Amino acid sequence: HLHKISSSLSSQLTVVIEESDGLTANQVFHAANVYLGEKLSSSTPRIKVNKPQKEKRLQVTTDKNQEMVDVFKGVKLKWVLLSTSRNHVLKKNNKNGVLKEEIRYFELSFHKKNREMVLGSYLPYLLQKAKEIKEKNKTLKLHTVDYNGTDYWGSINLDHPASFDTMAMDPAVKTALIEDLDRFSRRREFYRRVGKAWKRGYLLYGPPGTGKSSLVAAMANYLKFDVYDLDLKEIQCNSDLRRLLIGTGNGSIIVIEDIDTSLDSAEDDKVTLSGLLNFIDGLWSSCGDERIIVFTTNHKDRLDPVLLRPGRMDMHLHMSYCTFSGFKTLASNYLRIQDHQLFDEIKGWLDKVQATPAEVAGELIKCEDPDVALRGLIKWFHNRANTEMQDGSLNI
Repeated sequence: HLHKISSSLSSQLTVVIEESDGLTANQVFHAANVYLGEKLSSSTPRIKVNKPQKEKRLQVTTDKNQEMVDVFKGVKLKWVLLSTSRNHVLKKNNKNGVLKEEIRYFELSFHKKNREMVLGSYLPYLLQKAKEIKEKNKTLKLHTVDYNGTDYWGSINLDHPASFDTMAMDPAVKTALIEDLDRFSRRREFYRRVGKAWKRGYLLYGPPGTGKSSLVAAMANYLKFDVYDLDLKEIQCNSDLRRLLIGTGNGSIIVIEDIDTSLDSAEDDKVTLSGLLNFIDGLWSSCGDERIIVFTTNHKDRLDPVLLRPGRMDMHLHMSYCTFSGFKTLASNYLRIQDHQLFDEIKGWLDKVQATPAEVAGELIKCEDPDVALRGLIKWFHNRANTEMQDGSLNI
């Protein structure tokens, strides 16, 4: 009775944030765990450290019964992680057993007069900051089709070092792509307002060795998005395609390589063109947010025109043979030089001999000495030109 009276007279309000609501995880609880982990000071007496098997960084969080104080807009907010237990009676083979379940929850205490500020401003701020922290510390994953997985996906860490700075591609195309990605990322409310799924489709086309796969990795590193490699030849039917779609996470890049050869619509038990179109822009395409779909092909002219329209492949990016600007990027990457007396001669060769960035890089990587590497590249151009002269394909 005295406890009830003291509680009614107290100026403090306590908000309870449980770890889950039934089977549904509580986003506020997990956001608080991430946010408070970044707020831990050297004076905190107890912390909890965890390292998931496929993650690179240690995850540091607050331990139970450790009080933490945060200040937001001049208001003092006190956090403490607590736990209780609940017993579940299990029946097996006509015998009763007891399963003890731990229930974790945060208690957030503050002055009652700040109730609206905490609920309306502080907790949304906490959710946003936790999202930023997770994105900063995120270990990117490469997911591949795995029928033994729970959602048909298996994953490994994506450690590809490609970035837009290292991509040997046309500068105008690179700038247009970066601007398009930035615009897509900030337009969540726009897509909701116009009634469209928050997704974007890109077609990367050009000859082999022009950097299509590296560009996907650069996009993933730029956006901090996981990559899902959707090999249509590995998928048994359209229903499996839908299950794979549901299993992809928000903020991800779904890659369908060699789209011109991946579809086998002649067989009833394989993925069909209509099934793929439902995946791209039908009802199933709305099962998630902030998704990018990247198609690659070496032969754009072989694609069915229905795949090429906006809403399916919104932006077409031609991955061309190596240009002089692309070569200078490669020379900077591999040899760490910005200029050289042999650059003009190499520029002349690039104007008349078609070479992919992969071929040029293959020559530059053979030697760390710029003089030797560049002369080796010029020799390679000579040999290629002689070969092309013999078959009549040299562009003079």
